Amino acid sequence: MEHVQQLDRPFPWRAAALVAGALALAELVALLALAGVRLAPDLRGADAASPARALPGATHRAPARTPARTPAAHARPLRPRSRVSVLILNGNGVTHAAGDAAARLLARGYRRALPEDAPSHDYARSLVLFAPGWQREGRRLGRDLGIRAVAPLDGMKPSQLRDSQLVVILGGS
Repeated sequence: MEHVQQLDRPFPWRAAALVAGALALAELVALLALAGVRLAPDLRGADAASPARALPGATHRAPARTPARTPAAHARPLRPRSRVSVLILNGNGVTHAAGDAAARLLARGYRRALPEDAPSHDYARSLVLFAPGWQREGRRLGRDLGIRAVAPLDGMKPSQLRDSQLVVILGGS
């Protein structure tokens, strides 16, 4: 042990550990504050009901932000069913499921209900998707069909919507 030098006084390990811990804690608080500022607007606008799964080929995006609830937000009356077009996609593989749902919607007064097959028939549950500005009408459509999952429309091109503002995907339940 001829290469080891003895220190004249002991190294203050306890003080060094406290300083390092305080710096780590300050960094953690700063990161949490930054994350809170970045995520807070998204959490306020997130919709509780999310789709069971996205349409094939759809890209994932952050949930759409909804405006804060103010009296002015409800100044626009709910559009009548006679002004709402719905695209109904059969995502469960049951024969005539989309056609039967379309007949029910037309009987309720919807302007147009177009039944079609979904790209796949393995949707676990049914859902209603709405175009921007059509959230309230989407919720009403969900109530009309007994579908609780209502979410913003994502992953479909306007040409796929066939001039509809709302899309229903019929799933297994």
